[in-house]
Amino acid sequence: MHATLRAALEHAFREELVSRNVATLVRVERPRPAKKEPLSVEEARELLAATAANRHHALWVLMVMLGLRRSEVCGLRWDHVDFGAGTLSIEQTVQRVEGKLRELPTKTRRSTRTVPLPGRALYALTEHHRQAQARGGRPGRPVHPQGYVFGTSRGTALEPRNLTRMWTVLCTAQGVRKVPLHGLRHTCISLLLALGVHPRIVMEIVGHSAMETTMNIYGHVNLDNQRKALNHLDEELS
Repeated sequence: MHATLRAALEHAFREELVSRNVATLVRVERPRPAKKEPLSVEEARELLAATAANRHHALWVLMVMLGLRRSEVCGLRWDHVDFGAGTLSIEQTVQRVEGKLRELPTKTRRSTRTVPLPGRALYALTEHHRQAQARGGRPGRPVHPQGYVFGTSRGTALEPRNLTRMWTVLCTAQGVRKVPLHGLRHTCISLLLALGVHPRIVMEIVGHSAMETTMNIYGHVNLDNQRKALNHLDEELS
C-alpha cells in the first residue's frame, strides 16, 4: 500500500499537483518474503509422467519447462504456436477484471516474447493439437482448431481460478507435493539456473523485466545444489 501511494504521489509531484511527496518520509520495514521451495528435478519428472494421459498434459509441460504465468497460459491461442519454426509467442494474458474475463497485454513489455519449444513441449503441443482436431471434426475429417489452446469446451478462455483448482485436484489425485501453482514457474527458473544456464537467458525465457528478479526472487538454491557446488570445490582443492 505504501509503495502504491508513494508512486502515485511521486507522479503527482512531477505534475506539480502537490508540493512534495510526503510518502518518501515514511520508512516501512521491508517484508521478508515467504520461503518458497519449488519442485525438484525428480518431482517435476514425476509430475510430467503422472499427467501423460491427461487432456491438459501440454499445459503442465509448458508451465514446467517454459515457466509461463497462469494468465499467460490462459491467453495462449493457436496462432501463437509456430509448429514449423518450433516456437511459442506469448502476446497476451487472460485475467478476470470487474467480474469479466478479458484479454489484456502481458505483464511488462519484456513479458511479450517468443521462445523456442524444446522437444518434449513441441511433442506435447502437437499431440494436444491432434486431439483438438479430432474433437472438432468427424472421423476422417479433422478440423483445424482455432481460438484458445487451453480453452473450455465452449471455446471460451480458461478461467485462471479454475486453472488453480485443476492444479490442486491434480496434486491430490497424483500425490504430487502441493506447491502454489506459481511454484511451477519457480521450478522452471530454479532448474535452469541449477543447470548453469546464464541468468540473462533465463530472464528472456520467462519474460522478466530485470535480472535481479530472476536471481533474487526465483533463484532458489537447494541443499543438493549447494552440496554439488561444494563437492566440486573439494575436488578442485584435492
